[in-house]
Amino acid sequence: MPETGRVDAEELVYLSREPLNAETPLERQVGVVTPASRHYVRDHFAIPRAPERLAIDGAVRTPLHLDVDDLRSLPRRSLVVTLECAGNGRAFLDPPAPGEQWRTGAVSTAEWTGASLRTVLEMVGPLASAVEVVCVGADSGASADAGARIAYERSLPLADATRDDVLLAYTMNGDELPREHGAPLRLLVPGWYGMASVKWLARLRLVERRFEGFFQARRYVVGERPLREIAPRALIAWPRDDDRLPARPFVVRGYAWDGRGSLARVDVSADGGRSWRDATLDDAASRYAWRQWHASVAPGTSGQLVVMARAVTTDGDEQPLAEVRNELGYANNAVRPVRLEIA
Repeated sequence: MPETGRVDAEELVYLSREPLNAETPLERQVGVVTPASRHYVRDHFAIPRAPERLAIDGAVRTPLHLDVDDLRSLPRRSLVVTLECAGNGRAFLDPPAPGEQWRTGAVSTAEWTGASLRTVLEMVGPLASAVEVVCVGADSGASADAGARIAYERSLPLADATRDDVLLAYTMNGDELPREHGAPLRLLVPGWYGMASVKWLARLRLVERRFEGFFQARRYVVGERPLREIAPRALIAWPRDDDRLPARPFVVRGYAWDGRGSLARVDVSADGGRSWRDATLDDAASRYAWRQWHASVAPGTSGQLVVMARAVTTDGDEQPLAEVRNELGYANNAVRPVRLEIA
C-alpha cells in the first residue's frame, strides 16, 4: 500500500485519539517492513507544532541550531529497526497494571534514515564533564502525576548517544517522516524500547549530572532503573486466538525480535508447553529488525489445541512462560498462548 503520511484508521486499533495511541494487530502485518500508516503510534500529549530547528546546547563548546536541511547535508544512514512500546502486552496482566492497555500490537518495523547523532555531537564538542544527553520533544502537557505541565524528555548516557547507529531520523520507509511519527525530526535509538526514540525532537541538552526528569525517573523504569534494551520476544501472528481449524496440518507464523540482535532461535510448542521444537527462522533484515518465522503443526485429534512460541537468544536467555511483574507493567514479554479449536 502507498505511504500516506497518515495513520490508517481501518488497520489500527485505537486506545485513545488524543493523545493518539493506536496499535496494529500482528495478523495485519505483512512482511518485515510496516507501512508508516500501519505503524503503531504512542503519544503522551497532543501532537505539537513542528519545531523549526534543533537546538544543541548545555555542556558543549559550540552550541548550535540546526534545521532539517542542515542535517540532510550530513552523511546519512538508513537502518531497518523494530520499535516496541515498553507497555506492549500490558493488557494481559492480572491484576491489571496502570497505563495504556496494549495487547500485542504496539510493535512495528520501519526503515529510518537520518544523520548520526554522534556526528552532531562532534560538531558541538561535549565538555569533558558532560555525562548525558537530554533529548527534549516539542510535545508537552499537564500531568496530574507530575503535578505540573511538562515536556516529553528522556536522557541517554553519552556513551550510548555516541553509538554510530543512533540517528536523527527525518525519513521513514523512504518518505518524509509523518507528523504522527515525529516530523520533522525524531531520535532513533535502535534496540531500545520506543520511549527512548523521542519524537518532534526540539533540543539536545548535554548535562553534567544524571537527568531525573519525570519520564526518566518516574516512568519507564523497573525498580529504579530506566528501561533500555527490548527483551526477547516471539509472538504468533497466525492463527489467531480462538480460531477454529480443520483437523489437518497447518503452518503457524509469527515474528520474533530482541534489542541486542542476539536472537538464536524460536521454539514452538503444540501441546501447551510440554514439548518444544525449532521453528524455521527467516534471515534478519538488520541486527535491529524483527524476523519472521514459521512451523508446521499436525493436530492429532479434534478438540482444543494450545500453540505457543518463545524466543531464545545466543546467550541462552529464554522468553519466560509467566509474566514477570513490575509496578507499571513494562517489558511484559511472557509467552502468549494461542488457543485453537480443532474440528
